[in-house]
Amino acid sequence: MIMLRFFFSFLPVEFLRNLFSRTLGFGSEKPQKVLEELTLEGVTNFILTEKCKNIICMVGAGISTSAGIPDFRSPGTGLYANLQQYNLPYPEAIFEIGYFKQNPEPFFTLARELYPGQFKPTVCHYFIRLLKDKGLLLRCYTQNIDTLERVAGLDAEHLVEAHGTFYTSHCISSSCKKSYSLEWMKEKIFASLTPRCEKCQSVVKPDIVFFGENLPPRFFSLMQSDFQNADMLIIMGTSLQVQPFASLVSRVPTNTPRLLINKEKTGEVRLGLQPAFFGLDVAWLGDCDEGCLALAELLGWKKELEELVQKEHAIIEAQSGQAVGVGAGAGQQPAKKQEQNPSSEKEKPAAEKEE
Repeated sequence: MIMLRFFFSFLPVEFLRNLFSRTLGFGSEKPQKVLEELTLEGVTNFILTEKCKNIICMVGAGISTSAGIPDFRSPGTGLYANLQQYNLPYPEAIFEIGYFKQNPEPFFTLARELYPGQFKPTVCHYFIRLLKDKGLLLRCYTQNIDTLERVAGLDAEHLVEAHGTFYTSHCISSSCKKSYSLEWMKEKIFASLTPRCEKCQSVVKPDIVFFGENLPPRFFSLMQSDFQNADMLIIMGTSLQVQPFASLVSRVPTNTPRLLINKEKTGEVRLGLQPAFFGLDVAWLGDCDEGCLALAELLGWKKELEELVQKEHAIIEAQSGQAVGVGAGAGQQPAKKQEQNPSSEKEKPAAEKEE
């Protein structure tokens, strides 16, 4: 019982209210039958109605692994499993703000390997872009820091980068905080230089959220209204283990359908008893790109999506001088298990950040 009280003390009241409402039937809002059937076809039919005008996407590392970007915790292949060369006290230290301020070089060495501009967006990214182009996307909430949503054509208005982004950088000095561009940071990193502020010579850090830092204010200001106005929630490529991002699934109204496209079921809250599933209404389990293609085909958008991927990849390859074939899966690798970038509670040890 003590452990249960400890667990619940870290969860917002609204999260618990909606969790119990969905899983146990508590609360005043009575569930209504929104989907004709709890399948991808049922989701498709709902999206094509006038009732579905505002779709929110929640995405994690699983939508970028097919672009060649590793996830964080997959045994043997994940990012944390391959950091021995940096002589870290423990893998997560490379993303801890305190360690970074004392020893920034390991992070910038890693950043050179993972830097934005070296990867192409995936089918998942362009499916979200298609939702935007059709006027259906309210917002995309992403845990990813790779900027591929921006590369795929999502504008800042439609994007909430919950764990920050490489797109901008700032001096870490509290009395300076001078801003720097993506190209400025890229030039320093690929010259094997620790980026230093031109004004005060303090270290310049990309605006990604490290352990020990707060999430961007935009995350908190928009989630209050966005999720209450959502007609459909699509969750893709995330383990839903990192808070407060994971709790967003509980913020939509009880009658808002939720679709999970993921390698495995996710969103379990382990209470030491039987795992309780968040109640994601429809789960499509498998490769995220394949899931998006399957949904696009049912929606009648598959050809449009494939042509969009081909066109955009051709533009990227022409700009970078790559000689890589184009197509929905060209030059991509099979997706791996999804995990995501560290963030969430301020100054909380890395081991306690996940449920």
